[in-house]
Amino acid sequence: MRSAALISRRGSVDWLCLPRFDSPWVFGRLLDWQKGGCFELAPLHDADVTRHYHVDSNVLETTWRQGRSQLQVIDYMPVVQGRRKPPESLRLVRLLQPIQGTIDCRVVVRATFDYGRRPARFKAQRGLLSAIGPLGKIVLQYPEGFTPGVRGDAIVLTGRAVPGRPAAFLLHFVEDGVIPQLQSYEQALLWEEATDAYWRGWLRNCRYRGRFVDQVRRSALALKLMQYEPSGAFIAAPTTSLPERIGGSLNWDYRFTWLRDMAVLVNALHQFGFYAEAEQFMDWLEQLCAAGPDDLQLIYQVDGSADVREHLLNHLDGHQGSRPVRIGNAAYGQVQLDIYGEIMEAAHSSWRHSGRLGRATRKRLLGLVDHVIAHWQDEDSGIWESRNRKRRYLYSQAMCWLALDRALRMDRALRMGARRRQAATKTRAAIKKAVLLRGYNQRLGAFTQALDDDVLDATGLTVPLTGMIDASDPRVSSTVQVLQQKLSVKGFLYRYAGEDSEFGEREGAFLTCSFWMVDVLAQMGRQAEAEALFSRVSEAANDLGLFAEEFDPVSERMLGNFPQALTHLALLGAVLNLDKPAH
Repeated sequence: MRSAALISRRGSVDWLCLPRFDSPWVFGRLLDWQKGGCFELAPLHDADVTRHYHVDSNVLETTWRQGRSQLQVIDYMPVVQGRRKPPESLRLVRLLQPIQGTIDCRVVVRATFDYGRRPARFKAQRGLLSAIGPLGKIVLQYPEGFTPGVRGDAIVLTGRAVPGRPAAFLLHFVEDGVIPQLQSYEQALLWEEATDAYWRGWLRNCRYRGRFVDQVRRSALALKLMQYEPSGAFIAAPTTSLPERIGGSLNWDYRFTWLRDMAVLVNALHQFGFYAEAEQFMDWLEQLCAAGPDDLQLIYQVDGSADVREHLLNHLDGHQGSRPVRIGNAAYGQVQLDIYGEIMEAAHSSWRHSGRLGRATRKRLLGLVDHVIAHWQDEDSGIWESRNRKRRYLYSQAMCWLALDRALRMDRALRMGARRRQAATKTRAAIKKAVLLRGYNQRLGAFTQALDDDVLDATGLTVPLTGMIDASDPRVSSTVQVLQQKLSVKGFLYRYAGEDSEFGEREGAFLTCSFWMVDVLAQMGRQAEAEALFSRVSEAANDLGLFAEEFDPVSERMLGNFPQALTHLALLGAVLNLDKPAH
């Protein structure tokens, strides 16, 4: 819960930023096969491979088979409570557990610093490989029986996996220059057992007992992996610049905290019984907006710092030639009015559980109410973060309505006062009138992307999702029908027609929107159709149940950053309505 490693099906760590999510990578082959770096651990010769997570855990187990020989590799990032914690420097452990027969193995370590500009130069001594970078030193402990050799800018270790001789590779990151102490395999195994116990203990907070328990639990575990533990903030995804179209330029950095995503995430986790995360969010938010809503950014670093300026890394090829590679995100300076709705929804969920609002929280929320009343008619950049087309986006308007609606619902605790309460009630009604009269296009028969607009957009589904109107409303039925006809391919829903967007590029189907459609169909009482679509969209996950941002229903490949928090959140929202009794 400080960074995340992405491991390929073939046993290669192709993504790992250190010391935290938004740091430069140490292994970044996802974005450049030559300059990115990797940490491969696999049989020397061809072998069949399967993998799975341990039950109710984020510990990954990969099994290799060569004829009758069999080898397991256990990958985990240690998270241990109580005594016998691992050293703070320990970031990744890879356990080799020979099960049957003998398998020759090869380990390739090619690390890079400064976003691939500087190959790491390793020094070997007494079972350790170390390389010094600008932010600190990486140190890899390798087991006896593996011999290191230099091959270009990579270290290659070869050895033999033999039953009765399990082994461990331990990756450290140290900022103080101290060489970590060697750790035994037995100690690494104890940490693995403790890490399994941590995840299973955390997951026991989950109150969900419905039909989709496997999807809910895996989504919750994936989301928790994206929390930066020191601050409690969550990132949108642990990667940058994975393309929304192969070869395209829609490549963004998601390794930051979006207020929208964090508020929606906390609200969703709260509904499933994860209350501590909601309280952490409210504490984090209070520190963030102490100066008032005008000073809120959309995006922050994981420690709450404001500097997320965008830079291009033109020396990198990008994922399968998709350029440019970006670090930072220029959307941080945009105005997106929807964030006030999501924040208020999260606060409302927290208040319903705890029954109280602290004085500081109350003050912040009243400031948000006043801001919405004053600015709801402003143009903004919208949820899709338009860089050149400011409008009165429908989603932003609906979320402004939600902000005031939730504020009024918890007025007993907010104590808005007669004048503010009257203004909030009047403005909420005005927003609803504007959305229903100007957000619904009679000619198209659908809610559109913005007020007085003719552009179809999946955000039209959020009008019933906020509760502004009932899903049985004819305008909702008509919108669903039009979106299914115009923006859907094989059941997967695109957020808009990409070729007509400001970027002029096609992209994949947006999985969050596809789950929104499931949600609305369930609310409409079209249960069988909703469940069939849920099953179809769930097929977009990888073999471990993790979702990317987008999916190409024709080539059936994942697109965009991965794993994507907002997709897993939309799945959780859809499950809540799928499990409600049909009316």
